[in-house]
Amino acid sequence: MKTNTINKKEIEKFSKIAEEWWDPKGKFKPLHNFNPIRISYLKENIIKTFNLREKDKILSGIKILDIGCGGGLLSEPMSRLGAEVFGMDASEKNIEVAKIHAKKSGLDIKYFCSSPEKFKSDLKFDVILNMEIIEHVENVDFFLKSCSKLMRKNGIMFVATLNKTLKSYLFAIIGAEYILKWLPIGTHEWEKFVQPEELIKITKRYGFALKDLKGVKLNLIKNNWELSTDKSVNYIAKFAKT
Repeated sequence: MKTNTINKKEIEKFSKIAEEWWDPKGKFKPLHNFNPIRISYLKENIIKTFNLREKDKILSGIKILDIGCGGGLLSEPMSRLGAEVFGMDASEKNIEVAKIHAKKSGLDIKYFCSSPEKFKSDLKFDVILNMEIIEHVENVDFFLKSCSKLMRKNGIMFVATLNKTLKSYLFAIIGAEYILKWLPIGTHEWEKFVQPEELIKITKRYGFALKDLKGVKLNLIKNNWELSTDKSVNYIAKFAKT
């Protein structure tokens, strides 16, 4: 039985470029560009799910676990919105960078070098973020099973990842890595991409129900990312724990 979701090769890959997390023109430039639409989608859906009233720190009272948090690109905005944020990453270097940046930013974020199956806590989270992480883990099924154990009933989990299609191979690997050089070559492995149908099937096993599914695509004219009906490359899903 699988008892570990950490892919050492993937951890080493991201650890090598950990110092660049907060450089908007560095190796993580695509994530910096991706962040506004991610934050907007998360905020809107968390407010809607928990019927939060408009206030300065609108997510206050919400416990969020950001899995595969990297240097904290999503943990920090969620914290600024008032949420109690726990960031988790299997790379010590990523966690080190995240802790330093959060301290500089005056944010109280609890960071852990761990993976969901190894995280020992009695806490149950309102929200779990799995953003651009499941295509890098060793076993998606066991990973999502471990996430389920950390979530409270009626909590929500967001998964953003890449669809396993010919188009995603051409755009996310050939285009983004080899032609446009947006990402270091080898960032993604097409074999690890997950189709929405497969993701829905796995999450259902562990008590999750799909609540929303959107495509995310780059608007070349505006040069920004936006939600779309086209899920053939990038997509984001919202699940509720039943």
